[in-house]
Amino acid sequence: MKQVVQNIRDGKLDLRTVPAPMAKTGHVLVANAFSLISAGTEKMAIELARKSLLGKARERPDHVRRVVEKLKQEGFFNTLAQVAEKLDSPMPMGYSSAGVVLACGSGVQGFKPGDRVASNGPHAGVVCVPRHLCAHVPANVPFDHAAFAVLGAIALQGVRLARVQLGDTALVIGLGLVGQLTVALLKAQECRVLGTDPVAARCELARRMGAEFAEPGLSAREVLSRTRELGADAVLIAASTTSNDPVNLAAECVRQKGRVIAVGAVGMNLPRRPFYFKEAEFAVSCSYGPGRYDPEYEERGHDYPPGYVRWTEQRNLQAVLDLMGSGSLDVAPLISHRFSIEDADKAYRVVESAAESSLGILLQYPETESAPQRTIELRASPAPGGLGIGWIGLGGFARSTLLPALKKAGSVRLRIACSAGGLSATSAAEKHGFELATSDAAAVLSDDQIQAVFITTRHDQHAGQVIGALKAGKAVFVEKPLCLTLEELAEIESLIPNLQSPFLQVGFNRRFSPSAQLVREFFSSCAQPLAVSIRFNAGAIPADHWTQEEGSGGGRIIGEACHAMDLATFLVGAPPVRVFAESVGGEKAGPVTDDQCFITLRHANGSISSIGYLAGGDKAYPKERIEVIGGGRVAVIDDFRSVTTVAGGHERTKKFAAQDKGHAAELEAFMRALREGSPAPVSWAEIRAASLAAILAVRSLREGVPFDIP
Repeated sequence: MKQVVQNIRDGKLDLRTVPAPMAKTGHVLVANAFSLISAGTEKMAIELARKSLLGKARERPDHVRRVVEKLKQEGFFNTLAQVAEKLDSPMPMGYSSAGVVLACGSGVQGFKPGDRVASNGPHAGVVCVPRHLCAHVPANVPFDHAAFAVLGAIALQGVRLARVQLGDTALVIGLGLVGQLTVALLKAQECRVLGTDPVAARCELARRMGAEFAEPGLSAREVLSRTRELGADAVLIAASTTSNDPVNLAAECVRQKGRVIAVGAVGMNLPRRPFYFKEAEFAVSCSYGPGRYDPEYEERGHDYPPGYVRWTEQRNLQAVLDLMGSGSLDVAPLISHRFSIEDADKAYRVVESAAESSLGILLQYPETESAPQRTIELRASPAPGGLGIGWIGLGGFARSTLLPALKKAGSVRLRIACSAGGLSATSAAEKHGFELATSDAAAVLSDDQIQAVFITTRHDQHAGQVIGALKAGKAVFVEKPLCLTLEELAEIESLIPNLQSPFLQVGFNRRFSPSAQLVREFFSSCAQPLAVSIRFNAGAIPADHWTQEEGSGGGRIIGEACHAMDLATFLVGAPPVRVFAESVGGEKAGPVTDDQCFITLRHANGSISSIGYLAGGDKAYPKERIEVIGGGRVAVIDDFRSVTTVAGGHERTKKFAAQDKGHAAELEAFMRALREGSPAPVSWAEIRAASLAAILAVRSLREGVPFDIP
């Protein structure tokens, strides 16, 4: 299928052939008929991407702060690789489309194959969207009209926040697509509508859409004269500009105790005096309405009860479509251009030209077959020699860290890259030289030219994909964690005795780092039990981030603190046999406490480990510190940048040129074992013990008791 994407580094737009996505859990797979270019938003994205790095930094200081934090924690070269990968990642364009449902993921009951729907899908032949970002299109509404529904929902949410009533006067500042839709919706609510925009043609169109009066350069005096000197009951700013002029005009035009709603992205240096004396309200409208950017609503499908939240983003979307169906909202006058998806470049030239005649620019898609193509060929001739590699899940970490390290680990044949959406698989495949790109993980598991499968998907998918790959006779490298539950671990363990040549490795990279290897060697002659202290200055992440959710991420102990459990196992030379954990608490602790905890492990040889996984600190401080004490010796690993050892009264410090957490050595060991047919670099007993310790540590937090690790 075809998809419009943008290169973040230089802003170049590209029409790519990519695999059609799969229908994910809680999502709806839609074959688009039309999608609408949101000229204002998309033009801003293009202009930002075309700025220099300095220009991008000035526009997005929040991203600069994150880069600075990474520099302090991970060093220059690691940060540079991640930033470069991010800049080279294609960004999907578009967010308002309509078409026919092809399939529904598990848990979706409100939609069926064949249904006509509108969604916030991007400019692509087939899109996979959350069920709460879909709505049914009435039978009498054509797809080219339904493609306006998402922008209509943005306008409708602004109207709802304005709380206008029958006979109220509303002023709309900015008469682009959202402004025109706002005018039409206000008129449908029997309001008197005034409008203004610098472009005279748009003011004329606004009058066709229902405005009583609209002209460029509308003054506050004109608004007052048309409202019997009261001013507008509500002012809705739908402009897109960094200027404060729209807000200043709104402050002059709004009546006493009236409301100003910012729907578009505008300068918001509010003039205090008029707002103060009028006691006018000011609010910023958030996209399509309640639920937007809430992972519980959008990603996990938890709806808000209508008795408490009457108008969610989905219900706003459906309301717009119903208004179209009843004839109360006619978007036909807004359509200025139509292009085939094959001619997307011509459509964007119109957007960039900012022609006065352009407004609603539609992209049309050919009819999609019921079984869209999910695997595409990128290289006709395979790479000579090397072990065949399949890769499932191609997020930033896989692309910036693991894939480059794998390619340096020796001769490999990069066979198939797979991602659920297809776009990141295609991008990674083109950049790193895979032969095929797919959105179907089954294509990787069934390919007889693949000897090893790398799995770097979300945590809740690891166990099922590991089991599938092992059953298919593949060697498996899976990023941590191996799994999220005891039941999943038991199912994986049942396969281990039957494995012949294939083996399993989990991405416990720290044991392969030069720092850990040096410390292990330093204590190799020590017969006494060791005491290990590992401190993670993990940094806070939002409570609604997917890694914090036990069902999808497993929480940060299972998802990341497992690194420390494996590292402790490696350093003391024995698996954990008991685990106990406690976290912070009290009424001021916040909604998430698991990531501010101490975990104690007792090991089979009498050693003990204390792991502090602590999210309450400052990310600017180094992330990890490991201290090992025993047998008259001390060793300290400082963030995998240096190692200090003390023995016999002599202290030595070895500094490394750059932070090295062992990723390259880990993959080199994996590939060497695969080529030589030797045992896995990390034994199943150690993988099992670290995985069990992480799962039982969470259970210990819940129940307040230690657990033996069988």
